[in-house]
Amino acid sequence: DALLDVAGLTGNAFMTANVIGTINVLPREHVLAAGKPIAAAFVELKLPEVALASAEAKQAFIEKAADVVEQAAEGRLKREHIWSNIVYAPEGAWGIAGDSYSNADFVGAIQQAAAAS
Repeated sequence: DALLDVAGLTGNAFMTANVIGTINVLPREHVLAAGKPIAAAFVELKLPEVALASAEAKQAFIEKAADVVEQAAEGRLKREHIWSNIVYAPEGAWGIAGDSYSNADFVGAIQQAAAAS
């Protein structure tokens, strides 16, 4: 929801169906900061180049994602131990269901879903 909210796409059927995530849990001794084991969380967002294009949009997502992780951790995790990064797929390298999407294709699919709702 954080990504859809920041991108202004809450309720867009195409985007809602295609925002996916994974959770990988590592033993505490496998995560180090300053050379010492810590409880930590890493948020990695993979997107086509056209998504969250402005610095403000990136900042808004990173802040919201940290809020979500911090709340979910219920005090078991320090906010300063939440790291985020955004990885962009090059033009035409974003695929859904075996189809490659250019940036224009991706925007078109979003607009088509908005028009259908």
